[in-house]
Amino acid sequence: MGETPSRLDELAHRAGPWLARSAAAPEQHLTAVLADSFEQIAWRDIYAQSAGLRELSEELAERHDHAADLLADVFLAAYKAGPRLRERTEMTPSRLVNHQIISSLVESPEFAELHRETVGDPYAAAMAVLAQATALREMLERFRPAREQAERAAKARQAAEGAAAAVGAALQQAAAGTGADDTVPAPAAETVRRAIEHAEAAGTAARQAAQDAAHALAATAPGLRPTARKAVAKAAETVREEAALMRAWGVGPGELERLPYDERVRLAERLRTSRLAQWAELIGRFRQMADGERARKVENATGELIGVTLGDDLSRVIPSELANLGLPALRAVFAARYAAGELMLYDSQGEQTTGRGAIIACVDTSHSMYMEGPGGGTREAWAKACALALLDQARHAKRDFVGILFSSADKLRVFRFPAGEPAGTTQVLDFAETFLGGGTSYQTPLSAAAELLEEEFDDTARARGDIVMLTDDECDVTETWMRNWNAAKHRLGFRVFGVAIGAPRAAEADSVLDTLSDNLRSVEDFTDVQVAADLFRVI
Repeated sequence: MGETPSRLDELAHRAGPWLARSAAAPEQHLTAVLADSFEQIAWRDIYAQSAGLRELSEELAERHDHAADLLADVFLAAYKAGPRLRERTEMTPSRLVNHQIISSLVESPEFAELHRETVGDPYAAAMAVLAQATALREMLERFRPAREQAERAAKARQAAEGAAAAVGAALQQAAAGTGADDTVPAPAAETVRRAIEHAEAAGTAARQAAQDAAHALAATAPGLRPTARKAVAKAAETVREEAALMRAWGVGPGELERLPYDERVRLAERLRTSRLAQWAELIGRFRQMADGERARKVENATGELIGVTLGDDLSRVIPSELANLGLPALRAVFAARYAAGELMLYDSQGEQTTGRGAIIACVDTSHSMYMEGPGGGTREAWAKACALALLDQARHAKRDFVGILFSSADKLRVFRFPAGEPAGTTQVLDFAETFLGGGTSYQTPLSAAAELLEEEFDDTARARGDIVMLTDDECDVTETWMRNWNAAKHRLGFRVFGVAIGAPRAAEADSVLDTLSDNLRSVEDFTDVQVAADLFRVI
């Protein structure tokens, strides 16, 4: 007695779950962080520009699969305004390790601090990725057994999906050979049954593999948290330090965003690796002090009232004198006293009003300027930090700035920063880094400064410039030079502020620097910025 013929509807009923599984297989994602097309473009662009990211990706790929996807996730988590992760069930099994790693990073308490520094800035987000490179290597290595389990789960899932598809193909073939009575030939029915059995076995294997992978991930994840926290904290510190370094050197966020990636990398490297990095904190304090002093600066103000004097300044006329204007008979008297400069005025004592011509910082770069002070810091660092703060002062007052570096009589470098043009970062750094060496000559830099102020006066009729002489040495000038200097000073109306850095002799009364200066101060602590505070109220 033969087997009962199978009906097509019976076979279709048995195959139904596999047909549904094949048709409704959910989309599996390769990256854990949800990102729109613009954010994905940002990642591709920065990856193309950053040799560091490409090298890291290639290095990790030699030992770990899907490293590029992990780096994309780390970048996007730092870059996106509100990073969200996909559910684990949405990930292809082979990327579950990546999902676990990025989850550990994002869920660490330190991530919020990092994110504040990197959000919306592709360069900073790329920096964060590179700063976490060591931790990523370590975490990937720890997850190697779990990744192998995940790869097996991925293959088992693919096999189960293939087996489910085979059930559908076998059923279609059976349907093609179905008779008029809806019965299926025995060989075709047997093929469908075998396909179903194979699909059941493959599904069981896939579920077991997924369970094993989940257990392997769960077993490794707890040990990952300390590493993730340290990695995120280190990345936040790295990004924050570079941002502070840029701010200290006057490089604003707007300028950074306009810089091509390679230029920004070179700039950061220059600031980090040269001696300029040691000056960042001092420069930052100088700029902070100067900002505060600008707020206090007295410009065309009367200062402290100390009595009554005579003069013709109508802004300071006392009320009883003004009352004469209300009496027709006394108006002529008022006019006569005004013409003679004999009006009664409030007398005051306050800060001297600021200049209008260029601000010129003459910075000594002789060999002795390398010397360190008792509290740390060098004479050169203090002088150049002060000069850079004066550059800021000039920019705020819309005045030209000139930095003159000098040493021996034959050594001079002039850096001009016109008020109407942006101060280029490269030029600022060149000014700060240049060191001439040699001895000290006052005449060469001061003559150059006077010539520049003369040129400015001839071109624009602006006088009342300010020269700040920053030096650690005392030297003589000739009588002839001194006569010419005094004549130029009288003609152009400029002021000279002397700063003796670690040179008490140069700051003594009747020294050459004292004779040249309208205002002289001495600096012994090369970490103290307050000793120069009043300069930024009167310049």
